[in-house]
Amino acid sequence: MKVLIVDDEVDLSATLVERLEIRGFDAVAVETGAQALDQIRNNIFNVVVLDIKLKGEDGVDVMKQIKQVKKNLPVILLTGHMSKEANEEGLKAGAIDYVIKPIDIEDLIVKLREAVALYS
Repeated sequence: MKVLIVDDEVDLSATLVERLEIRGFDAVAVETGAQALDQIRNNIFNVVVLDIKLKGEDGVDVMKQIKQVKKNLPVILLTGHMSKEANEEGLKAGAIDYVIKPIDIEDLIVKLREAVALYS
């Protein structure tokens, strides 16, 4: 399974990539929405893990752009402080699920597999 991680917290992204790769996933991390869109246009991913708060960008807006490029690419939102309203907005905009920081890697893996199963 190939996972794209979009988060401007470089240390967190690097740790996620490492922890996912140890468990047999192929993971790539980028810091911006533009980088994410470039990766999605040029590579095949099974799922995206997208931070809802990127520097100067709204993750929900980035997700909408991702959905314009690859409609059936599942997106899991990542946040440190997701309110109920933000959660509902993200899910209405097309997110499959969300994960709250600090991330429980086993919980994330379950959600990744569920998201991919929904679209396969």
